[in-house]
Amino acid sequence: MKVVNLKQAILQAWRERWSDFQWAINMKRFFPRGATWDILNLAEALLEQAMIGPSPNPLILSYLKYAISSQMVSYSTVLMAISKFDDFSRDLCVQSLLEIMDMFCDRLSCHGKAEECIGLCRALMSALNWLLRCAAFYAERVKETLEQAAAESQLKMCLERLEKTLSSTKNRALIHIGKLEETSSWSTVEQSLVKLGESLNGLSNSPLRSQADDCISLIKSIPTMLSVHSEQLNKTGFPTVHAVVLLEGTMNLTGETQPLVEQLMMVKRMQHIPSPLFVLEIWKACFVGLIESPEGTEELKWTAFTFLKIPQVLVKLKKYPQGDKDFTEDVNCAFEFLLKLTPLLDKVDQRCNCNCMSQLLQECNKHGLLSEANMENLIEKRKADREHAPHLKSEENANIQPNPGLILRAEPTVTNILKTMDADHSKSPEGLLGVLGHMLSGKSLDLLLAAAAATGKLKSFARKFIKLNEFTKHITGEGSKGASVRALLFDISFLMLCHVAQTYGSEVILSESSPAGEVPFFETWMLTCMPEEGKILNPDHPCFRPDSTKVESLVALLNNSSEMKLVQMKWHEACLSISAAILEILNAWENGVLTFESIQKITDNIKGKVCSMAVCAVAWLVAHVRMLGLDEREKSLQMIRQLATPLLGENTLQFYNERVVIMSSILEHMCADVLQQTATQIKFPSTGMDTIPYWNLLPPKKPIKEVLTSVFTKVLEKGWVDSRSIHIFDTLLHMGGVYWFCNNLVKELLKETRKEHTLRAVELLYAIFCLDMQQLTLTLLGHILPNLLTDSSKWHTLMDPPGKALAKLSVWCALSSYSSHNKGQASARQKKRHREDIEDYISLFPLDDTQPSKLMRLLSSNEDDSNTLSSPNRSMSSSLSASQLHTISMRDPLNRVLANLFLLISSILGAKTAGTHTQFVQWFMEECVDCLEQGSRGSILQFMPFTMVSELVKVSTMSSPKIVLAITDLSLPLGRRVAAKAIAAL
Repeated sequence: MKVVNLKQAILQAWRERWSDFQWAINMKRFFPRGATWDILNLAEALLEQAMIGPSPNPLILSYLKYAISSQMVSYSTVLMAISKFDDFSRDLCVQSLLEIMDMFCDRLSCHGKAEECIGLCRALMSALNWLLRCAAFYAERVKETLEQAAAESQLKMCLERLEKTLSSTKNRALIHIGKLEETSSWSTVEQSLVKLGESLNGLSNSPLRSQADDCISLIKSIPTMLSVHSEQLNKTGFPTVHAVVLLEGTMNLTGETQPLVEQLMMVKRMQHIPSPLFVLEIWKACFVGLIESPEGTEELKWTAFTFLKIPQVLVKLKKYPQGDKDFTEDVNCAFEFLLKLTPLLDKVDQRCNCNCMSQLLQECNKHGLLSEANMENLIEKRKADREHAPHLKSEENANIQPNPGLILRAEPTVTNILKTMDADHSKSPEGLLGVLGHMLSGKSLDLLLAAAAATGKLKSFARKFIKLNEFTKHITGEGSKGASVRALLFDISFLMLCHVAQTYGSEVILSESSPAGEVPFFETWMLTCMPEEGKILNPDHPCFRPDSTKVESLVALLNNSSEMKLVQMKWHEACLSISAAILEILNAWENGVLTFESIQKITDNIKGKVCSMAVCAVAWLVAHVRMLGLDEREKSLQMIRQLATPLLGENTLQFYNERVVIMSSILEHMCADVLQQTATQIKFPSTGMDTIPYWNLLPPKKPIKEVLTSVFTKVLEKGWVDSRSIHIFDTLLHMGGVYWFCNNLVKELLKETRKEHTLRAVELLYAIFCLDMQQLTLTLLGHILPNLLTDSSKWHTLMDPPGKALAKLSVWCALSSYSSHNKGQASARQKKRHREDIEDYISLFPLDDTQPSKLMRLLSSNEDDSNTLSSPNRSMSSSLSASQLHTISMRDPLNRVLANLFLLISSILGAKTAGTHTQFVQWFMEECVDCLEQGSRGSILQFMPFTMVSELVKVSTMSSPKIVLAITDLSLPLGRRVAAKAIAAL
């Protein structure tokens, strides 16, 4: 007999009292193959029939249990059917439904298609909502005295099932996906949570109450289940933070604070550093930088960095979400720790000749980083400590003014000077000259420049001086007084701009893009005529060959007059013509037309009134000397010597001595390279300090590879990078190039065999790579890693611990570069470096899928039969990743390199042979998961092919629901399906 209707079949079974297996056999006879039980809604039909009376029908329930056990029906349809029952007053029915849930709720799984797995997520959410409503219903009933005992036992049963369902991370992960898939259902869950909370308010039974609270907090934690990271509490030193701060303070004082803040936050997240220790490390690095800095400008730069720039950085760090912690409390805590480092504080106080800690505390209080009470408490403690250090109060230091105080006073002065410079120069040039003269005395100029650099005002400072320099071009009928004021304004602005360019880099002076007007004289001169490190000038360049009539008149003027005329003198023209004039004069001297006495008179004229002419003359001579043979250099070098010696006569213009000091330092910078190459000594009038710190650091006659390994070994032994080493690394990076630098440092890392050493090496290497993170990352991920992973003879180098450490370094570099590269924040220092792409990334990784990339050819040669991924006509699906759905440009080298690295990783996971390279891939993915915080959707994992998820889950350490959630892009429907399928199959 054929029964088409499902309901009739169930009733017939009940009437004839079939046993459960008899029922199953007959059902399969009634309903021939083709239709699945889920489509026929078998679970719902059975429940509907079983729940007709006040108590459930045991026979029909036994059929349902049999169907579940024999997998005739899927878990999701059973859960959906249960969640449709809403007559909670029938206690026995609810009880039997809870018992059915017991059969499978802690071991849900689904091995079907992705759609069925998403169905399971939805069903689980409905079931969760049903359990919450059920619990709320019984919590209300407990309040009625007549039914209290019965209701309490029912509520207990509900809460037990809730706890059982939620205690499994897998279930919570499935609910997490369901929540993103159907936000409306999640809001129903949230409403039910609120209702349950209200119903529980009157509950006196405390065990039940606490059980219910546990369940509620578990449900509330589902949306944030990925963002929980444990912080490192067993470490106290963080060399990466230390090195990043030192690098900025030594090389990038003029840089904006935002990129530094983002970089520091990145390190804090990747290394899970607790806030107080993080702030402590920043202060420690500042103090160490201050103690180490060479005397003179560098020391002032460091002082400005510590007292002006770092408080600004902390103000920005404070704006980042801190969770439930108060940032000011963290800053206070950091200072408490810092107070314990008495030797460091004493040394820095001795160096700066003042109580640095109390100055810093006052600055932090001013910026709202410390409360008044905390500040006073800390100042008192430090004061008491200083009593025990008598050497801090020696007599000879009493009259030296401490730098921190000077720098803090210089900051408001910068603002005032900028305002003064904005006024109309033509109205009172003498008044302006007075202000400028005051700036030149002693170390005021360097103080003001350091304060301006640290507060981001240096660029506008430079623009104002360029404007002033341009102003001196305009000559109206002027007398001798007006002429000398104009000459001085030209000279002082020119010297200051040269000094800024040499101390802080020429980028500070260049305007972004000036409107179609003419480029200011100083910018033109600086770009074409001023010698800088790494810039080779051609002495025969047209810029050194101006109009010949002007040159002739200048030569005549220098040769015939007893002193330089000032009235109606066009100084910028004289500065541009001086190079050609010097060539004429040199030739005349070489050929015996002029005697040494006449040359002396000429050089006295050049440097006598306006120092900038001497600077322009030496700039050309430096370029000229490079081109001459050994025996031809004598007269040119003698001329440089003449120009560098200041005039001792009375008849000089105002502020001559102050201007000569700046001129000497400019000339010393300009000549340094040439004098080294020609092994010549020129005595510059000493300013009493090392004018070119960190210059010429590499030992002679030692191969640069040896220098690199020895410096890295030293740094590793010490456990932190000092400013001198940073400069050596920077020079080596310039000399050897990005690939050489990266490759040799990775080799050093892979030599380490002790776990704690490798971890320290990674922390230091990441900081060293910050010298040029973008280019070094491209090299590491695009060349060095693929070579190690595809060459089986190198696999042994990837053993634990060095292999694990390299995986960590690669992830850190990838994350940092990816987070900053879209913002285009290459610092001035990096822009100056010659950009080298070792191989064009486009040929390394072609765009279209028809032409197999070099990497994929490498891979297929490792396999006996070509791997699915490496075959040239590989299907799009195997390499489809979230980044393609987000339409990210693959023209960008970094995106390209990341996409290919993940394709390579994916093919290693799917390959038939396993080895240390497979282990490396696993470490790489674990580190990715560890460093990513939830919600960072645009991260590097979006380049991972979706097919890789199911491969990864097979690796024992990666087979956890949290990891699957972390590595898939859940903002995409396809990402949610991939995740649901992987988790449901665990």
